[in-house]
Amino acid sequence: MENKKRALGKGLEQLFDLENLNVENVSNFEKQIYEEVTGEEIIDLNVDEIRPNPYQPREVFEEKALKELADSIKENGVFQPIIVKKSIKGYEVIAGERRLRASKLAGLSTIPAIIRQLSDEKMAEIALLENLQRENLNALEEAKAYKNLLETLQITQDELAKRVSKSRSHVTNTIGILRLPQEVQTMIATGALTMGHARVLSKLENDEEIINMAQEIITNKMPVRDLEKASEKAPRKKSIKREKSNEYKYVEDLLRDKLDTKVKIKEKKLEIAFANNADLNRILEILNIKE
Repeated sequence: MENKKRALGKGLEQLFDLENLNVENVSNFEKQIYEEVTGEEIIDLNVDEIRPNPYQPREVFEEKALKELADSIKENGVFQPIIVKKSIKGYEVIAGERRLRASKLAGLSTIPAIIRQLSDEKMAEIALLENLQRENLNALEEAKAYKNLLETLQITQDELAKRVSKSRSHVTNTIGILRLPQEVQTMIATGALTMGHARVLSKLENDEEIINMAQEIITNKMPVRDLEKASEKAPRKKSIKREKSNEYKYVEDLLRDKLDTKVKIKEKKLEIAFANNADLNRILEILNIKE
């Protein structure tokens, strides 16, 4: 329940150039809000009326750090208000989810907040950029966030790469780990496998082989360089048709590296695998094919 005068809900567009938002300047939008907010705009909201940002890419919050923040809040209160937007049912967090989680853990019933209006697309973008800036995401969370932004904002991988201040190849390789078997994705999410491991594994074709190699990495604490060497020697399925089309193997390898997906040439036909519509659009973009 609000126990102070309700905020006017200014649009963030009035305060910040959200069209040119990127990983380097995203922190400024929150700073500028705090600098320009008036006392009557800071209100106390019931924590039960606030839900996390539905576009928050971060799935893992370190319990120890959250507990330390909760202890600090118990002792000193919440110094910096969270930023929220009004939704159909209550409010959604734009910035400050850790403070909200820690406040609940500390047993608080209310939390200071500032209400601002923001589109769903910008909420998703800000959540990703803030986490990338603070290096809060594991490789799998980052991959899912990239995929979500590509689909939500309808932008190209080149445009996304510029916004997140990463190379195009980094974005492509990161999204590629979503094609790994679910069992291996879980290993990445828990930190058992690094992004370097995931990148090499995503180049392999056989799911069973990928899972076995992932388990070997964990068991033997295999460095990425050793994995690269092992993957070059990994056995491949052989068939008569495969032997006949072996003359095109170098073409398959070139296309596989360029498109970052499975490519096969057989019976004078070229097969290019894609995971979903977003992945297909990525491939078309690389090939410079307009829809």
